[in-house]
Amino acid sequence: MIVDTHTHLYLEEFGDGGQDAVQRAIDAGVGLMILPNVDRSTVEPMKQLHNSFPNNTLMAIGHHPTEVDDAPAEAQIDYVVSELANGQHYAAIGEIGIDLYWDATHRVRQMEVFRLQLQLAAQRQLPAIIHCRDGLREVLEVIDSLADVPQCVFHSFGGTTDDVDEIRRRGDFYFGINGIVTFKNSKLREVLPAIGIDRILLETDAPYLAPVPFRGKRNESAYIIHTAAHIANALGITAEEVAERTTANARQLFKF
Repeated sequence: MIVDTHTHLYLEEFGDGGQDAVQRAIDAGVGLMILPNVDRSTVEPMKQLHNSFPNNTLMAIGHHPTEVDDAPAEAQIDYVVSELANGQHYAAIGEIGIDLYWDATHRVRQMEVFRLQLQLAAQRQLPAIIHCRDGLREVLEVIDSLADVPQCVFHSFGGTTDDVDEIRRRGDFYFGINGIVTFKNSKLREVLPAIGIDRILLETDAPYLAPVPFRGKRNESAYIIHTAAHIANALGITAEEVAERTTANARQLFKF
């Protein structure tokens, strides 16, 4: 079984709420898909897709950094707190983090919202799914400020060996690898040995970052087999071993 640890099949890019895409993934051997939330508006579509496939999906609840605005940090995540309190099962807090790629206006507020959500993860003994784009220094600063750091995965990791070392100084974290590793000019294949198969999670980030040979098209979880093949080639192991080891890693982190 392959696990897609990060996919947004419930988004409007999938006209039927992701129903057909989930079924195509199951048919391709993807037995479990983890659905991270984006903002208030995506909670219900995410729940609807999960309720249609309760044995093949898990959900994460969090407030995405690109959705952070000027409102007080606590107010921005009040719905996250409510969701955690209402009895709905969530496998993680996510996706959360820092994104300064498009706009750094809310840098400080993003850090506040990120810190609060990491604290929620620690209190609930849930892992955190970290989105980090042009914000590693800020992410690590927030992590360094915490008395209790939850287990984390750095989703859509595309950094360097030095970045891996910096992250590992803070904890034994996981690294989500997606279609980026298949891109022709990607340096990520050279970084994989520094991460090691024991800390790699497979993901798609669908509908984004489709792997070769689907680059430029709408991504979906069924395409994850191409990412697994590139990881296998880079590490000198079989695709079957990549599937087995990354699924074991996902079980360890998300406790399913």
